[in-house]
Amino acid sequence: MPTAYRAVDTDQLEALVDLAFTRWHLHPDTEVSIAVVDETRMAELHEQWLDLPGATDVMSFPMDELREGTPDNPSLGVLGDVVLCPPVAERQAAAAGHSTQDELCLLTTHSLLHLLGHDHAHEDERARMFTAQRSLLEEFLGRDAPVETMT
Repeated sequence: MPTAYRAVDTDQLEALVDLAFTRWHLHPDTEVSIAVVDETRMAELHEQWLDLPGATDVMSFPMDELREGTPDNPSLGVLGDVVLCPPVAERQAAAAGHSTQDELCLLTTHSLLHLLGHDHAHEDERARMFTAQRSLLEEFLGRDAPVETMT
């Protein structure tokens, strides 16, 4: 098994998703799936859905277009799918100077925010999204968030 796949700690990613659901007021019965694929499969998805060549680090596929809920009215439904590519994440992590698992946590958090309608096309959106991302990761990891590897 390649090193990148051994680095995938699914228990940690599940705990991260649980914290995200709590912080962003998503009902515990809300559904999200996380798939782990190789570069060949990710390149196929990247081409099929975004018409872009090559493998990417993560892709998000929203379903019910949920948004963050409130304590009194948590969002409930099918959030969507997160697809992670550990070999790409491993290279990005090495370049950024952190672990592959930290990169996978970063990518998962980033993708969950996309599923909740966040984007980073404009500077004000980017600032909000990356602040939320950093805040959740720092709370979850109990230390500084890993350096962002996506722009």
